[in-house]
Amino acid sequence: MSSGQESAPYFEALVAYAKRSPGRFHIPGHKGGPGADPAMLEAFGQGAFAHDVPSLVEGIDIGAEPSPFERAQVIAAEAWGAQRSWFLINGASQGNHAGCLAVRQMGRAVVVQRNVHSSVIDGLVLAGLEPEFAAPEIDPELGLAHCLTPEALGDALDRCPDAAAAFVVSPTYFGAVADVESLAEVAHEREVPLFCDEAWGAHLRFSERLPHSALSVGADVIVSSVHKIVGSLTQSAILHLGKGGHIDENLLDRAVTLTESTSPSALLGGSLDAARRHIAVDGERLIGEIIDVLADARERVREIPGLDVLDERLEGRRSVAGWDPLRLSIDVRGTGRSGHRIADEMRERDDINLEMASENVVVAVFGLGEQPTAEVDRLLAALRKAVDALDASDEEPGEPLAPPPPWGRLQLLPRTAFLSPQDKVPLEEAEGRIAAESLAAYPPGIPNVLPGELLTAETLEFIRESVAQGGKVRGAADRSLRTIRVVK
Repeated sequence: MSSGQESAPYFEALVAYAKRSPGRFHIPGHKGGPGADPAMLEAFGQGAFAHDVPSLVEGIDIGAEPSPFERAQVIAAEAWGAQRSWFLINGASQGNHAGCLAVRQMGRAVVVQRNVHSSVIDGLVLAGLEPEFAAPEIDPELGLAHCLTPEALGDALDRCPDAAAAFVVSPTYFGAVADVESLAEVAHEREVPLFCDEAWGAHLRFSERLPHSALSVGADVIVSSVHKIVGSLTQSAILHLGKGGHIDENLLDRAVTLTESTSPSALLGGSLDAARRHIAVDGERLIGEIIDVLADARERVREIPGLDVLDERLEGRRSVAGWDPLRLSIDVRGTGRSGHRIADEMRERDDINLEMASENVVVAVFGLGEQPTAEVDRLLAALRKAVDALDASDEEPGEPLAPPPPWGRLQLLPRTAFLSPQDKVPLEEAEGRIAAESLAAYPPGIPNVLPGELLTAETLEFIRESVAQGGKVRGAADRSLRTIRVVK
């Protein structure tokens, strides 16, 4: 740990500003609390308003250089092993948008892992990139997309010799970690930088008991969704540039500026600085405690009839080099009930809210701030109760949802389709049309349909069934999904 990791200069500067009760003749209008709605002030607390400081305040983000804000980003780069780091106030999604815009300054063609997050697809639209998609390994039993094999990346890059970059995902929503080292080697052999969406892996660098982080094994740019596991405030993230020299940092800097608000939230930025300090100082111990508790929890889950877990056995898949044990992914197929139904039962009976539910798997996520033993006990009690209640009910088990069908063929570039004149048609009449919007079952937010793809009967039926069983779809203008926008 470097000597600066124990401090949090940006966070500490915000605290000092609020503590001295300065004259606030600037925005925001709540003036540190007095101008806030009383009910909002009671709910959020005086501290939230007192530390909600605008940008361009002397001694915080301007003044003698480096400012506390600049120092905080330098310390974050040291903690994650980056050449440079940028705090993001629109989540890892902003990092993916910025990455796509930076790449567009290098070229137009890119290779993209097909199960990337929908924000990467949004970035393709914003930047006007021309994607060549590389298919991940599909788990035929669980109906899940895992990681990308180096061979698949190499084949896609060979089909796209003008590629300016390659975009991959690791870890996946379910904890599978790719062989990023080999993926980076494949990309660099062809002089292509590797962008890795490591939104779910902000913690990987901080424990020897976890798989290697993407930056440490050769990725050139990563997005790190610090709020997911490490515990900064929701919507905060960091974009990291690796030390390999495969992309000019000025390209990223321009793109981050283009995609960020001119009124960034000090609460979000300060929380990133404090969360970085927390994991740098205490991460090894806290992560170890959670790993040990969850190892026992997985054995207890297997004792509930019909349930199994996803664990280190994932590493037997061709595309999976490691596994992140900081989430509890539960295979519910043996119950005869969908993950959506079990999650609904847990929420209605015991107010237990899971990170996600799919047809075959439910996922509980654990972070650094847990009291893991007590939380696991509460979770498993509700899980057992839900399974027992559904077994005892008169409700007939539903038909299992079929695995996702093959993705449709890309007929138009995503940007072209998104900006084209459009028709709004009933979902059941959309077969054979070209999609003008993304349709992504959420979570995990992986697009089942992209703008520019041909809509097939199989894909439309899968989406309709997913919604009918309680799933949510991001990207559709009609949130009920009765209609869909297609290219005119």
